[in-house]
Amino acid sequence: MPITPCRSGHRARDNARQDARRSIGPERRNGMGDNIAPERRSAAGNAVGDDAGNAALELVVLAPVIFILIALVVAAGRTSIAQGSVDAAARDAARQASISLTPGAAQAAAQSSAQAALSGDGLDCHPKVHVDTTQFTEVPTGLPASVTATVRCQVPLSDLVVPGLPGSRTLWFSFSSPLDPYRER
Repeated sequence: MPITPCRSGHRARDNARQDARRSIGPERRNGMGDNIAPERRSAAGNAVGDDAGNAALELVVLAPVIFILIALVVAAGRTSIAQGSVDAAARDAARQASISLTPGAAQAAAQSSAQAALSGDGLDCHPKVHVDTTQFTEVPTGLPASVTATVRCQVPLSDLVVPGLPGSRTLWFSFSSPLDPYRER
């Protein structure tokens, strides 16, 4: 067969590809005219390596795992937000206690401040506030002193993680605030 140049001058290459395609036989070809390994068949006549239907099976297996991972991330985030609210309540309680004039007033101010902070953040708990006011009376005026407030809050897991989940978690934080050294105690 004589080779005649076409407009592009690639007639010989095109003919060689066509000859190669004819000689492949039962092998598969991709769109580029290249050879791919021969297609294997099982005893039932199905193509070996056929992936039909595997995507649905993978989704059924992986969906619960992905759902659990997302639920754990949400639970960790909500717990972290609740802990931040307890931290802020302890800081507010210590500040309010530090500006009080007596240990009794400091305890009352800390309790009301912590309750207001937690309810303002939407956390459903009854905080237990302990205020260490020993430095009110033990440290003389003119020396540095501080007051420490510890807030404990038992939060239901149904508020933190998933509604209806039984149990609770105790969150707590302690914060110290300085007393005015020149104020009469």
